[in-house]
Amino acid sequence: MGCAPGVFDSKGRVVHRHDIQVLLITKPIDDHPATVSNGMTIGFTSASPEITDAWHEAGIAHGSEAIENPPGVRQSGLDRLYLAYLRDPDGNSSVPCTA
Repeated sequence: MGCAPGVFDSKGRVVHRHDIQVLLITKPIDDHPATVSNGMTIGFTSASPEITDAWHEAGIAHGSEAIENPPGVRQSGLDRLYLAYLRDPDGNSSVPCTA
């Protein structure tokens, strides 16, 4: 696929980067077995922290559950990203981020 080999980050995840794309492979953080929706997160880029917050609020208003920390800045490898995690009613987790 043209990306460099994956590297382990400080949380034990394997991180693959290609241009602006990132693939993280990790064990589930809740100690439950990995399933179709546990151990997998769909991530995408948003244009601003305000849009990320609005997405998070809309998700909660429509039945999603806030997971991990509240929306905010996280250190991810070498990057500082503004992130907000949700788990949808089907159990899938997703996160928009703003660099």
